[in-house]
Amino acid sequence: MAAKITYTIQKELGDLSIAPNGWKKQLTYTSWNNREEKFDLRSWNEDHTAMTKGITLTKEEALKLRDILNEIDFDEL
Repeated sequence: MAAKITYTIQKELGDLSIAPNGWKKQLTYTSWNNREEKFDLRSWNEDHTAMTKGITLTKEEALKLRDILNEIDFDEL
């Protein structure tokens, strides 16, 4: 039996996309299993009761990702 996962979305930071079925790919600031909040990127249904697999980032990792994205020439790719 899988352990129950708990989460509390502290803040919805932004939507990256919305699928035709209403699911949103979102960046949120979320606490998982009553741990310290992290930046979280995944798709959620409309009422945040179901989710896809996603990734979590610490503040330091999010800042590093921001720096990497700022250095990419997206027109080149």
